[in-house]
Amino acid sequence: MAKNSDSSAPGHSQTAGETSAQAKASPEWADGLRKLYDSVVEEPLPDSFMDLLSKLDEPQDGDQA
Repeated sequence: MAKNSDSSAPGHSQTAGETSAQAKASPEWADGLRKLYDSVVEEPLPDSFMDLLSKLDEPQDGDQA
């Protein structure tokens, strides 16, 4: 989620130090989040989940196509 950079927001004054600290800290957590996301995406679907998807694709009694 992007931080609101509008310095006219009530009670908010963004300093140069705050900006550089955010730029320095952001890649660390962003890289970790990207690695976690990539590892989940690369995992194969479990057989039980594939079976469930197959059952949901099958027409049910009383269904009209």
